[in-house]
Amino acid sequence: MNTPKIVKSISAATLVAVLGMSGVVLAENTEKPHSNSAMDAISDSAITAKVKAKFMDDTRLKNADIGVTTANGAVTLTGSASGSEVSDAAEDLAKHVKGVTSVDNKIYTPSVARKVESKTKNAAHKTERVVSDSWITTKVKSVLLADSLTKGFKISVKTTQHVVALSGTVDTQAAIDQAVHLASGIKGVSSVDSSGLTIGKNQ
Repeated sequence: MNTPKIVKSISAATLVAVLGMSGVVLAENTEKPHSNSAMDAISDSAITAKVKAKFMDDTRLKNADIGVTTANGAVTLTGSASGSEVSDAAEDLAKHVKGVTSVDNKIYTPSVARKVESKTKNAAHKTERVVSDSWITTKVKSVLLADSLTKGFKISVKTTQHVVALSGTVDTQAAIDQAVHLASGIKGVSSVDSSGLTIGKNQ
């Protein structure tokens, strides 16, 4: 009479035990992704901390103001340093930290600034000179064509580094003098070369 009750009790206990074990397995499986994500975040944070610690321990970097960020093992350095040697030292230290996959050195230094400034100035000077020479040539041609003494002659105008060279044929010395006078009055002209102008028949 009591045997079926005992069997039912055992079966129920077994079922609970199995479900309980399944629950444990499921719980463990759902926790793993969260654990991995946390480990990844800690890894980047740990790399940043280690790089900063190396910077603090190196006397070469004591006066530098360098920021460190890490994403998936890739370290980015920002801020400023007194020279390229300090910037290079920081980059080298970061590269040798365990877990670092790459280093992007964006540290600002005076030497880098001077190079950029020099390139910018050179480009600006070249552009200014080309534009100015072209503008001067156009302006000289326009005043020669508008003047009563010079408008009837084919006078060529060429400007190089603000020096205007005039060439062609006019009928009088007065026309030559007037051409030189008009060209000299244009803003930006440093000198006028009229050796190419000759006196001949009216063209």
